[in-house]
Amino acid sequence: MKILSPRAHGYIDYAVAALFLLAPSLFGFGGLPETLCYILGAVHLGMTLLTAFPLGAAKIIPFPVHGGLEAAVGVFLVAAPWLFNFDEASAARNFFVVSGVAVGLVWLLTDYRSAYATTAASARYRSEHRSFS
Repeated sequence: MKILSPRAHGYIDYAVAALFLLAPSLFGFGGLPETLCYILGAVHLGMTLLTAFPLGAAKIIPFPVHGGLEAAVGVFLVAAPWLFNFDEASAARNFFVVSGVAVGLVWLLTDYRSAYATTAASARYRSEHRSFS
């Protein structure tokens, strides 16, 4: 069931970006997990600002593409502690795993198709990916 509108998703996106930028200070971890959080926070903020949905500023990235990237990020976040060998650092590991599951849930609950008609980027995406039945 897709209960999150593009607008609600936008608010969540900005909160997620802020959380990643604040997480190392809030949860007390440093090193590579800290660096990854800052990179992820900045990239997520940039992607949100560039997304073609109600709270996007530039409206360049089609909302369904944004969703696909978030699905990949959710998987990456869950795997990151083991990929980058910080699985022994419980605060960082737990933050990344919980964040990955949360991003996955937001992805599952968001209606990525409802914003199609509102922007030029979404219209281009639709015309390029139109199925011919």
